[in-house]
Amino acid sequence: MSAVPDITARPVEVPVRVSDVATVVRADNAGIMTLDGTNTWILRAPGASRSVVVDPGPDDPRHLDVVLEVAGEVAVVLYTHWHGDHTDAIDTMVSRTGAPARARDAAWCRAADPLGDGEVVEVDGLRLEVVPTPGHTADSTCLLVEADDALLTGDTILGRGTTIIAHPDGALGPYLSSLDRIGDLVSSGRATTFYPAHGPVLPDAHGVVDFYRAHRLERLDQVRAAVAGGAVTAREVVERVYAEVDESLWPAAERSVEAQLEHLRTERSDEV
Repeated sequence: MSAVPDITARPVEVPVRVSDVATVVRADNAGIMTLDGTNTWILRAPGASRSVVVDPGPDDPRHLDVVLEVAGEVAVVLYTHWHGDHTDAIDTMVSRTGAPARARDAAWCRAADPLGDGEVVEVDGLRLEVVPTPGHTADSTCLLVEADDALLTGDTILGRGTTIIAHPDGALGPYLSSLDRIGDLVSSGRATTFYPAHGPVLPDAHGVVDFYRAHRLERLDQVRAAVAGGAVTAREVVERVYAEVDESLWPAAERSVEAQLEHLRTERSDEV
């Protein structure tokens, strides 16, 4: 793969060609939880007429117009997980393209079956391997873009910072296992680059996985220490562990701490 462009340096709604296979259009929905906005990925084998669209995002006519201009004939629309900044346009996309929608959760499928673990979605020479990665949400899924040695990560790994594991749908144990699975793809050389749903492309996949794992384990140790120091509620833990974080993010941090506390409770029960 050639040098990776900084997709966040371009204006929103301007298509950025990342490789011969992948183009991204960033939606105009920047925010605390969406970073620069939701990245909608359009994938197409060189010379092919049909494309695959991943995470069309908000039900915003301007955004969808740009996405569909790039996509042309859409064979299928895939979703990495159920959060609204990824799925809000699901029925509009079905209406505008006639293409089926597929995700791990049947609730986010239209005229098609849920994605299977290890399934290869093939469209005119484009091959995408389905890699379930629960943790951020129970249905979180990555897609291995074989032609690019790239993993499209949804919100499991972000282009900047770290993702939230929000209780009760998010769970830390499965998330750590998902990082291990992603790490195996990276170690084997099958995924050298990450295409995230928010933030810039990450060309150093190995370093990112190591960072994510170290960050999660460090936070978990901090939560253990806060509990040992007398913190009982998630809010009390947040006040100690996330004191340096902007308070506007504390509600999200509380949900993440709930997931960590549940993980610690599971650890203790396993030890009994």
